[in-house]
Amino acid sequence: MGVPAFFRWLSRKYPSIIVHCVEEKGKECNGVRIPVDTTRPNPNEVEFDNLYLDMNGIIHPCTHPEDKPAPKNEDEMMVAIFEYIDRLFNIVRPRRVLYMAIDGVAPRAKMNQQRSRRFRASKEGAELVEEKKRIREEVIQRGGWVIIPPEEIKERFDSNCITPGTEFMDNLAKCLRYYIADRLNNDPGWRNITVFLSDASVPGEGEHKIMDFIRRQRAQPNHDPNTHHCLCGADADLIMLGLATHEPNFTIIREEFKPNKPRPCALCGQLGHEIKDCQGTAREKKGEHDEFADSMPVAEQEFIFIRLCVLREYLARELTMASLPFPFDFERSVDDWVFMCFFVGNDFLPHLPSLEIREGAIDRLVNIYKDVVHKTGGYLTENGYVKLERVEMIMQAVGVAEDNIFKKRKEDEEGFKRRMREKKKRMKMEQRGPAYLTTGQFTPHALGGRDQPEAVQNARYQAYEMRKQSMEQHNKSSTWPSSGPESRGAKRKAEDSDSEPEPEDNVRLWEEGWKQRYYKNKFDVDVMDEDFRRKVVQSYVEGLCWVLRYYYQGCASWKWYFPFHYAPFASDFKDIKGMFSEFEKGTKPFKPLEQLMGVFPAASGNFLPETWRNLMSSPDSSIIDFYPEDFAIDLNGKKYAWQGVALLPFVDERRLRAALADVYPDLTPEEEKRNSLGSDFIFLGKAHLLYDFIQELYRTEATEGTEIPADLCHGIQGTLNLDDDPILPDKTVISPIPTLRDITQNNSVGVKFRDPQYPDGFVFKATLLPKAKIPSNVLKPEDWDRGGNRGSWRPQLGFNPNRQQARLDQSSFRALGHSLNTGHGRGHFSNAPPPSSYHQGNYPPPRGGGHQPFQRKNMALGRREGPKPLESERFQTERFAGSAALLPPPAPVFTLPAALRSAQRRVARSQGRFRDERRDGRGPRISHPRLRGYSSRGYPLPPPSRRYKWN
Repeated sequence: MGVPAFFRWLSRKYPSIIVHCVEEKGKECNGVRIPVDTTRPNPNEVEFDNLYLDMNGIIHPCTHPEDKPAPKNEDEMMVAIFEYIDRLFNIVRPRRVLYMAIDGVAPRAKMNQQRSRRFRASKEGAELVEEKKRIREEVIQRGGWVIIPPEEIKERFDSNCITPGTEFMDNLAKCLRYYIADRLNNDPGWRNITVFLSDASVPGEGEHKIMDFIRRQRAQPNHDPNTHHCLCGADADLIMLGLATHEPNFTIIREEFKPNKPRPCALCGQLGHEIKDCQGTAREKKGEHDEFADSMPVAEQEFIFIRLCVLREYLARELTMASLPFPFDFERSVDDWVFMCFFVGNDFLPHLPSLEIREGAIDRLVNIYKDVVHKTGGYLTENGYVKLERVEMIMQAVGVAEDNIFKKRKEDEEGFKRRMREKKKRMKMEQRGPAYLTTGQFTPHALGGRDQPEAVQNARYQAYEMRKQSMEQHNKSSTWPSSGPESRGAKRKAEDSDSEPEPEDNVRLWEEGWKQRYYKNKFDVDVMDEDFRRKVVQSYVEGLCWVLRYYYQGCASWKWYFPFHYAPFASDFKDIKGMFSEFEKGTKPFKPLEQLMGVFPAASGNFLPETWRNLMSSPDSSIIDFYPEDFAIDLNGKKYAWQGVALLPFVDERRLRAALADVYPDLTPEEEKRNSLGSDFIFLGKAHLLYDFIQELYRTEATEGTEIPADLCHGIQGTLNLDDDPILPDKTVISPIPTLRDITQNNSVGVKFRDPQYPDGFVFKATLLPKAKIPSNVLKPEDWDRGGNRGSWRPQLGFNPNRQQARLDQSSFRALGHSLNTGHGRGHFSNAPPPSSYHQGNYPPPRGGGHQPFQRKNMALGRREGPKPLESERFQTERFAGSAALLPPPAPVFTLPAALRSAQRRVARSQGRFRDERRDGRGPRISHPRLRGYSSRGYPLPPPSRRYKWN
């Protein structure tokens, strides 16, 4: 899930780390789709070696998207996942490895968060069903027409099925095996790729299985230290994981976040309103014969690259310290920066109350770190192990400022509320429109309209009437509405109130006594109970050590978890040096069905065997208290429910295992298979160097694990074991999706894979490898100040900073502004078509030779002849807008206002004056052919200019 608001803060502080992806699109010829040739060089002008996919970040948006219609069935979901992977492969184009990792059984520390999210999802889903039912009845009572009849409502897709151990995840693994075999046989870009698949049966989170693969491979002697990695995932903690590898070439690709994207109504499926505002009206007809009824026009999601090598440049400037009593090591300071980010929140620990990313908590920690590190005698961490006595000094420095932090937070909140109230007032005034509109002779008319204004007869009297009515309207609107006797005692409506109801905050951190109230309200203990406070701090310290070890060395304990819903204060971190020694050795992960029992609510029990399901709902169950039907959500100072803390009981592992011991015999063979732990797989095609080696293993029926020859697989090492149900050459691969064909002529092979193993106590070094080449610096001197001032910053397209991009001239921007709804509020008629006089050339032909130089000048500048300059401008706009990223910069274009001014001077010199204005049904017009329609469109006359302007 990651760290909320971390990526937003990072991208604003270090904007140059973001690069927009260049994506080559497939073509279509005579109804046949021509795929992209991924064997060609990457259009982003960078070549990646390895692509890693955190599959859960792909599965969720493909199975239940928020901004487009959801797939109708499971088969469509699988096809959507295939297309998503194809698109990523087209953008990145890896040359060595493609690694797909699906979340398996998570450590116990992660299961608490998974349990909270799944209980929330079930509760919100049930509330949505009730709300749809209620609103439907209200709409029917009002006489509205509801598009979806009650009997046709399909069963809601329960996203909780995206959890290891369910039939959905088992089917997904089968579909991905088919997909890999199909691409290895049919896509030339996959020809030499080594594909790894770690499905949901392999324990561990997807991103951490990827990190474990990278750690174990880079510890091998044959590893290429200059491998260029690309990791796909939406979680913000992937940035910290990438930094923790200390690989110099590490890039993250993710979807570009676009706020305020329109979402369809949950009841009628139409855009433009939420379910609470649904009127049940019939939708508008889409197409002449309603042929586009089932399609929703949505913009295709774009992708961005996050360059960690550039982030390392930023951090090198920010973390470099002079006059240290010990040698400065940039790699160690990066590890300390990653560790300090844990205090603002992660998937395993709640953030400290005084540290919020939105309030600049990371900057505050970095400043304290740079001040205190001179006294600590060394760095905070080393290879994933924490120096607690040094961390205590940082925490005590934060604790001194806690009181001021809480007071400043309250002041900022009050200021924000005040600005929001003022903004709402301004919006209400804008919606009401002007307080007074002139009438009669001064009535406003639309530009280009056919109605003629009335003749001005008595301007002084009309101006007097206007002032008088305006003053009356002002006095009426400024009168206090409750001043009259009829309105006294009337209750103000809720929608007329300037403030929204605020949740009650009993802690009040900004007032004296905040620590006493915090422990009393959150933990139900007295602040004087030192033993309890020390217990909370000790658990949090253990959590910090566990998380850092998890990021740098792998899972230290599958059993450990933080047993509280809230974190202690920074000022409570006293004498923490001896609070942690070591984690329990030899712990094992849960089995998939056991994890389902630990994270699922009773409403999702249909994914479990029947006897297991009864333990969630039967009153006689010994663990019925683990599955409350309803639960409280503590907003904890936040505004929205999703930001709050779900107060769920923690699962006792011993009680859970004791209850499951009685129902284990009821499992069917299929369920027992789903409940077992699996292994990773490796797939490759016929052109791969390792292909014949694996074929020989199957031919000789090798029973023991075989080491991969490093020279056959780009230096990758590990152990191979034969698969029980293998994909073999010349063996038909059955399609699990009815709409896709079987692979009858298969030339791919698959085998089990195990990462290189190391002895207990082995420590992976968190440092740059020998012979690693640091990429060239990207940042320029002006880039250091862009974090605070983004006015002149522009996103980079691709990895080449010198890529030439096309630009539009002034006439093209006017054409776009006239034709498109830019949402800048230019007025009611800003999107109206131009007046008919603009496109009609019924003007007398030019006389004399004075016009010829102007016409020749236009021809020399590449302009069209005749009275339709907008057609030329529109052609130029479409040409550049369609391929702005790929075209070279256009030839210099003479700007239209300068040309008009030049024409005006030439005509004035040749004729002495402009032709007299004449009136017709379309109002006054200028007789010159190149100026006719310019002023009638409502555009201002060109500004005076004494020189030409070039693009």
